[in-house]
Amino acid sequence: MEIKAEYMESLNEALNKLGLRSTRQREVVYSIVAEAKDHPTADEIFVQSRQLMPAISLATVYNCLETLLECSLVRQVNFERESTRYEANLEPHAHFYNDETGQVMDVHLPENLLGQLKNLLPESTFVARVELNFRGRLQDQSQSSAINPNKT
Repeated sequence: MEIKAEYMESLNEALNKLGLRSTRQREVVYSIVAEAKDHPTADEIFVQSRQLMPAISLATVYNCLETLLECSLVRQVNFERESTRYEANLEPHAHFYNDETGQVMDVHLPENLLGQLKNLLPESTFVARVELNFRGRLQDQSQSSAINPNKT
């Protein structure tokens, strides 16, 4: 698997800031998360990594994910009683967890909504990140992998 140049550049830049170097394992794990639209778990990332690097261990995948979190290249997505999931989409957005399928979808949040939510907090509050999750089921299971709340 050839790692996209844009991923390599982002990875190398972020690792250099922490005084770390790129490894083939980090490259593979990051590219899997960056390409994923389904918010994979560490186990799912491990399975995909093994297809590209048969000798990679689950511990190495977890170590790579921890490094990518430290570098702010990926973030964790957590739902109650579910495995931690990972994504490379660092833009402000929410998530919808489909209780029937376990699928996680990104939900676009208009900028004005984020501002309204932040205005609910005391003035002296610094917001580092907004995490908003929805749970339920889709009436129409043919929905795409991303939900646009502006559609009717």
